[in-house]
Amino acid sequence: MPEIGSSLLGILFAVFLVVYFLTSAIKILKEYERGVVFRLGRIIPLKGPGLVIIIPGIDKLVRVSLRTVTMDVPSQDVITKDNISVKVNAVVYFRPMDPIKAITEVEDFYYATSQIAQTTLRSILGQSTLDELLTNREELNAELQKVIDFQTEPWGVKVSVVEVKNVDLPPEMLRAIAKQAEAEREKRAKIIHADGEYQASQKLVDAATIIASQPMALQLRFLQTLTEVATEKNSTIIFPVPIDLLKPFLEKTEKKES
Repeated sequence: MPEIGSSLLGILFAVFLVVYFLTSAIKILKEYERGVVFRLGRIIPLKGPGLVIIIPGIDKLVRVSLRTVTMDVPSQDVITKDNISVKVNAVVYFRPMDPIKAITEVEDFYYATSQIAQTTLRSILGQSTLDELLTNREELNAELQKVIDFQTEPWGVKVSVVEVKNVDLPPEMLRAIAKQAEAEREKRAKIIHADGEYQASQKLVDAATIIASQPMALQLRFLQTLTEVATEKNSTIIFPVPIDLLKPFLEKTEKKES
């Protein structure tokens, strides 16, 4: 009986070793994953996707996802070129293109990319004025993407897009911008009003020129005015008197005074 018990324990131990070996040796990598394998500390060719077999105790497998990572850059205190303090946050889209470099060239490429994005955000936006920060978003995004991608390229990481999300201004600066916008609207209103007065005066000059060249046009204008005044329930009677009828009386008055 003791011999049977010891043999049974030996069989169970052997089965355990086999199961442990298989679970440790067989790895399944998804389509978007690649495996960086270190064999006795040295890198062997890249593994995956699909079924991967390694040697337990000798090989070490590090999974690397090739999917695009969306990283939110925390709000950074930025002092613009015109000495205005603002808080700016952004979002960075990147993906590892070379899994071996992403593992061997930097300790943690996620953390390293995040730190590079934060420092570059402060550096690039600090070289711009507030107006450029609010209006030239596309140019600043392109510059940020170019600089961050240049620094992460040795790690095998490709930065595809960088977008500035929010720009938080101090309350006193918001009030100043509101006053500036109000003054700008008043300026435009005054310019539009003055332009309307100019166009109206120009039309009056043109109308006076036409009436002076055609005396009958003035009489027709009198008649048109009568039709506008003589509306319903109106007892007012207006009779236009031509200026030519008054000229003889005016001439006699001038002669007597002289």
